[in-house]
Amino acid sequence: MKIERVLLTAGFAIALALSSLPAHAQASSSSSPSAQSADLKAFLGRWDLTLKAPDHEYPSWIEIQQQNGQFTAQFVSRWGNARPLPKIEIQGTHITFVSPKEEEDRKDDMVFEGALNGKTISGTTTGQDGTPWTWTGVRAPALDKTGEPKWGKSIELFNGKDLTGWKMSASGPPIWTVQDGSLVSPGNGPEIITDIRVQDFKLHIEFNCGKESNSGVYLRGRYEVQIETDSVAEPPSHHTGGVYGFLAPSPEQPRAPDAWQTFDITLVGRRVTVVQNGKTVINNQEIPGITGGALNSHESLAGPIYLQGGEKGHVAFRKIILTPAG
Repeated sequence: MKIERVLLTAGFAIALALSSLPAHAQASSSSSPSAQSADLKAFLGRWDLTLKAPDHEYPSWIEIQQQNGQFTAQFVSRWGNARPLPKIEIQGTHITFVSPKEEEDRKDDMVFEGALNGKTISGTTTGQDGTPWTWTGVRAPALDKTGEPKWGKSIELFNGKDLTGWKMSASGPPIWTVQDGSLVSPGNGPEIITDIRVQDFKLHIEFNCGKESNSGVYLRGRYEVQIETDSVAEPPSHHTGGVYGFLAPSPEQPRAPDAWQTFDITLVGRRVTVVQNGKTVINNQEIPGITGGALNSHESLAGPIYLQGGEKGHVAFRKIILTPAG
């Protein structure tokens, strides 16, 4: 009993002493829940990521949200489309997230460890063979625009004769060819990229997609408007006219293999309009982030038009006309 009375008396004295301290001195003894909450919220939103392997840099993207006290994330890896991650943990300034091995074509999950430092995130992961990689992330720009753009002079990107004004992403066969005035994809080959870099623009392009074939038009080299006749079973955003993995065409147009079709695409900031064969299938919608296979994740910069050649089959293009904003 005496020991208990001494402890109680001491405890009361300590509590009384603490209560007499200034408010700022009391708070300094530990971080407050509100401060911790503010730290965690610093991770929320969209981030443009760059994964750095020893011999190559890969663009990537993540959007972090908080729902019912739990963190969730949509992630675009080196290829493919935005998808939910099975695990993301944030403690203080530290973040861990996991991309499943099935999505990364490897024997183990791809684990990302990183830390927030001011306005950037940086950390480590590993390649498929266990080689150490680093990665960095910066806030994805809003790209908000006001007012109607002033359009400049239209430019023909393809002369119908040769590859002047274009370059392929890799050398060696198979290669892009010009056949009967059309630019034809090789099938499982390189991408083809314009020399011109542009920010906001209108693009008219005509395409002819063969049976069981696939390609796409990458805007600023980052956002793919899909072209396909082989993705019936895939999600609607993977169908012709969709922005791959993000925006589905509506109303979706009937597939027309071996027939010429048109896209009229307007991109201003993040907002895109896609008109297919004279019908609007995406109307001034926001593109949240990059498509897997993007040339880079630097969304604030101008970029090229690039046509996808790495998928199967053959797709022909003609009358490729770019109208940049002035």
